[in-house]
Amino acid sequence: MVTADDLREILSQVKDPEVPVLSILDLGILRSLTCENQHWTIVITPTYSGCPAMQTIEADIRTTLSRNKVEHFTVETVLSPAWTTDWISEEGKRKLEEYGIAPPVDEVDKSVLFSKPPMVPCPLCKSQKTKMVSQFGSTACKAHYQCLACQEPFDYFKCLR
Repeated sequence: MVTADDLREILSQVKDPEVPVLSILDLGILRSLTCENQHWTIVITPTYSGCPAMQTIEADIRTTLSRNKVEHFTVETVLSPAWTTDWISEEGKRKLEEYGIAPPVDEVDKSVLFSKPPMVPCPLCKSQKTKMVSQFGSTACKAHYQCLACQEPFDYFKCLR
């Protein structure tokens, strides 16, 4: 019988198709694992409602579990409570930065509607001298920034709460 720890280890192999260095555990979209009568229920929450990656993630969960001989399971997607960037693990934030994407800073990005965008350090050279180029980056969950020190463009994983 597979345990919850075994299942978490198996599910750590499932990557976000938009940011392939992050697992669904790193992102915090794996919300819960429950077992009743030897049948697992895996609950996931999208980073955005309507996130196009969720269909791929669910298919990858099914494939990964089947490949690891886990046969009795259901995958459920729930929208409430809504996902926040607070759910990204510290390991996930470290992986984002190493991948060249600035992890969320501790400021809610809604401030860009009313004031300056958050100060986002460059993930490459660590300079604080950066500017937002576009509120929309390579995916809906990212904004596009440029470092004024090293001149490199980079994505910023928006902070949501």
